Amino acid sequence: MKRTNFILNGFLALAIVLVFAQCSDNSNNAATSSAAPAAGVAGSSNMKIAYVEIDSLLTKYNFWNDLNEVMIQKEENIRTTLNEKAKKLDADAKEFQRKLENNGFATRERAEQEQMRLMKQQQELQALQQKLSDELASENQKNSLQLRDSINSFLKIYNQNKGYDLIISNTGFDNLLYANPAYNITQEIIDGLNARYTPSSVKK
Repeated sequence: MKRTNFILNGFLALAIVLVFAQCSDNSNNAATSSAAPAAGVAGSSNMKIAYVEIDSLLTKYNFWNDLNEVMIQKEENIRTTLNEKAKKLDADAKEFQRKLENNGFATRERAEQEQMRLMKQQQELQALQQKLSDELASENQKNSLQLRDSINSFLKIYNQNKGYDLIISNTGFDNLLYANPAYNITQEIIDGLNARYTPSSVKK
């Protein structure tokens, strides 16, 4: 189940970084990555630049918070299901061992049959755990694409009026070591995204 933490945090943070790298265009220019133009910023005094703090965006974007809540609940449901099956299997295994030690089986063949049944159940439980984990990971990937598309769509509309040449993403200690807070448009982006979001769009 630890896969979920990786996807809910690292994967989506990376996806958003890519979004801002792709969506830094204005109404007259194609999308430009944050890496290429950065080298020419010093010599381009007329460039209009802004940046967004990804950590704050993830924390305050209602769409992502609702998605995260749904996925946490699904993960908990999966954990509960697997735990219940594991407890049942453990109880059956202990009962098998008790009967074996007390000659509780009519024949050796009957004991072997019960042992094979328990081994099959264990394999089925392992297969179920893998299946549910894969399904959860797949759904999180799908969510990350929805998140990316949501931000991508909003930035294109937002930038039609703002006319930024470059919108840079900032996550913790990345390449953006210092920036004037005046160029921080994080709250504007959060407010705009939340204004467009309707909670009913998240399936529970």
